[in-house]
Amino acid sequence: MSDDIIARTQVELPRGLLAVPWLRTLLNLPLLYKVLLANSVVILIGATLGTYLATQLHDTSRPWVLVAFVTTGLLISVIINFVLLKVALYPLTRLRETMRLVQSGDLTRKAPITGQDADADQLAIAFNTMLAALDDLGKSRASQILHAQEEERKRIARELHDETSQILTSLLISLALLEETCIESEARVRIAETRALAHQTLRAVRNLSIDLRPSALDDLGLLPALRWYIKEYQQKCGISVEFSASGLKERLSPETETAIYRIVQESLTNTAKHAQAHTVWVTAQESNCEVFIHIRDDGQGFDAQAVLRTPWQDRGLGLAGMMERASLLGGSVQIASRPGNGTTIDVHIPLVRPMRTEAPASA
Repeated sequence: MSDDIIARTQVELPRGLLAVPWLRTLLNLPLLYKVLLANSVVILIGATLGTYLATQLHDTSRPWVLVAFVTTGLLISVIINFVLLKVALYPLTRLRETMRLVQSGDLTRKAPITGQDADADQLAIAFNTMLAALDDLGKSRASQILHAQEEERKRIARELHDETSQILTSLLISLALLEETCIESEARVRIAETRALAHQTLRAVRNLSIDLRPSALDDLGLLPALRWYIKEYQQKCGISVEFSASGLKERLSPETETAIYRIVQESLTNTAKHAQAHTVWVTAQESNCEVFIHIRDDGQGFDAQAVLRTPWQDRGLGLAGMMERASLLGGSVQIASRPGNGTTIDVHIPLVRPMRTEAPASA
């Protein structure tokens, strides 16, 4: 039960109540004693009023007056009991409301620590600790899934590059030799067409391999991989991209480089599919111990607020994946767009550099 969970969920009582010492003492009693005290007060008031009425009205000639007094006393007893129990059960009521919101999908809620009942506060602390553990577990699982996904992409990309591309290259060489030895013109034309098709297939396989996992990202780093991708993107999509970088002089951690590359890749892919843009501006900057990526286009835009208000399952895997990658690194993705005004994406990721192993000092 960590102190930060208690601090984030502490609920302050009204200052007027806290200023009364005896009332503060009553509110801090365990729930059992609160209920017992509330019912004792009701019984005491009822017995006192009943005794008073019995002594004053035992010889009255109007029995309806006695009935009215008894009915009124009963209603007052019920109201007093309701109010006292409402105050006594307030911590459990708040805990129940929080659980209902969490059950509906709002995992950011925390059970309040009211300070009115030790047992209820223990339940709230245990509930908040469980939510924090589930959140950490979810982030850990998501990180493992993304890591496994990138490793699988790397493996498939390597197989496409090393095996499939080599087979297609061998096929091109064989077709070239066959074309040279062929005499008939019609056959040479067919062989040339087959060579062109094989060459097109080889180019598509290589592009697929690089889209899955560019080798430049692992070998050279983030900036060379982004420059290569943007160059290919402009040729393939016909959209001008102006890229600039400052402050990024050293390699970042592999997780950070992969996340930034995938976020930029997904942003440019969405621009090509939906924005109908002519120019995209991409800026990468390192400052104040964080990496900042700014992406802006001059496309048709969309209603970003309406999209962000929808559940993340309905937004599409693109936006959800971008936000998830940044969140796992302690960063954030802010999207601003309106119809007709283009789209702006700001990415902030805390700077984490790879650990360097220093050589042991010689004796």
